[in-house]
Amino acid sequence: MKRIILIIAIVLVAGIAFYGFSGKGEQQAAAPQAVSVPVLTIGSANAVTYQEYPVTVEGRVNVEIRPQVDGYLDKVFVDEGSFVKAGQPLFKINENRYRELLNNAQGSLNGAEGALINAKLEVEKMTPLVEGKVISEYQLKNAKASVKIAEANKKQAEAAVASAKINLGYTLITAPVDGYITRLPKKQGSLVSAADPTPLTLLSDIKEVHAYFSIGESEFIAFREKYAGNSISEKLKNLPPVTLVLADNSEYEQKGKIDMVDGQFDRTTGAITLRASFPNAKGFLRSGNTGRVRLGISHENAIVIPQSVTAEVQDKVFVYIVDKDNKVTKTPVIILGKSGTDYLIKDGLKAGDRIVFKGFETLQDGTVIIPEKIQEEVAVK
Repeated sequence: MKRIILIIAIVLVAGIAFYGFSGKGEQQAAAPQAVSVPVLTIGSANAVTYQEYPVTVEGRVNVEIRPQVDGYLDKVFVDEGSFVKAGQPLFKINENRYRELLNNAQGSLNGAEGALINAKLEVEKMTPLVEGKVISEYQLKNAKASVKIAEANKKQAEAAVASAKINLGYTLITAPVDGYITRLPKKQGSLVSAADPTPLTLLSDIKEVHAYFSIGESEFIAFREKYAGNSISEKLKNLPPVTLVLADNSEYEQKGKIDMVDGQFDRTTGAITLRASFPNAKGFLRSGNTGRVRLGISHENAIVIPQSVTAEVQDKVFVYIVDKDNKVTKTPVIILGKSGTDYLIKDGLKAGDRIVFKGFETLQDGTVIIPEKIQEEVAVK
């Protein structure tokens, strides 16, 4: 009986051992194997990021052409869109009224000159009579006072003639600068006035154009700290050239230069206005053009990674960092800017870190991988 019980016990122990080893083998077979993925080692690089700001383009000089006297337009010498030179006639206002006013003023001047001559002759006539005590000295003084009055009247008449000539000259309106004519709301025969709210036209000198844009207070502080110089004017000299991106996303062929910073911030927007100037000898740009100014900002020894090694989830950007044990951790990073197809990292990575280069889409936190070294590394350019 004892022998039977011993045999049964041996059989049970053997069965337990068999199933135990069998289960352990199955668990080992089911354990995931490490995945082989390419890994990138992060380095530092000199890079340039670009920021764009919407701009409105204006000519170097934009002049409102307005009449300075009232009257009917006799002639319009130019057409809309024409290029004119400084001094070229633009409009002619009927001058008849102003010609007659000049004639009248000239006649008054002639009368004043004659009265002055008579007053002086009277003084010359009385002087010897006073010396011979034929007449009293009082009469001579009175005659000399008449000369002064006549001289004052002559000056008033001369001023009236000069004013009439000026008004007559205002009937011919000429271009104050070289430039292009815009719309002509007033046509030949229209009544024009110096009090009209609408100008006769606009004249735009566009040999050089100005692109105005605004930046926030924090950006302006960063601008002041980044570029060398003891004053704003000195810092402007150290700014790199800027690019004008046109409405069709093409780049204007000429580079520009930021040459002005407004004297104060806009209290309503908290922004300050800057001006970039662009040469425009061919006249390709016109006042009213819109676009964007693209400003390049250099970064030394920045952490740069390809955009392709990142994953974006709910407005956050992640990379997969590989630790010393080859374990993967999904880590958020803060983007400083873009440089071509690369991201500049503000926070979350440092030089020497390793990140998964490809195949991270199927990886989970804590996954152990087999790193594959790749040839491409981010290094100082």
